[in-house]
Amino acid sequence: MTMTTAEADKILSANFAPWVLELGLSVEDLREDRATLRLPWSAALAREGGALSGQALMAAADTATVIAVSAARGAFVPMTTVQQSTAFQRAVTDSDVLIEAVLTKLGRRMAFADITMTAERSGELAAHATTVYALLG
Repeated sequence: MTMTTAEADKILSANFAPWVLELGLSVEDLREDRATLRLPWSAALAREGGALSGQALMAAADTATVIAVSAARGAFVPMTTVQQSTAFQRAVTDSDVLIEAVLTKLGRRMAFADITMTAERSGELAAHATTVYALLG
């Protein structure tokens, strides 16, 4: 049975630190091997000059990976980030960002994902990340 976006949103609200919840992330789409989240534009997340901060994008990529793994496994399981690498390609100003985490390998103890972060307004790639997770449960 496929996890619904409402179930995935509940995973967000129940398992993440308050400061992550303040990003306002919401689950847009779930598939067997991926999750798409929306990071809404907020001036509170912008750095000097008006561009969305890299820290917000990295946290969103990390969070999207947890949701993708949870969807693939059918429920939330304890996990921890082992590695994350992010390349920023262009600034995002005054636009929501769509974060798509695609699982490239899901094993019993490790998960690997490729994440694209796209400015919704322009459709341009803002950042790309890869993550590695240890599955603890």
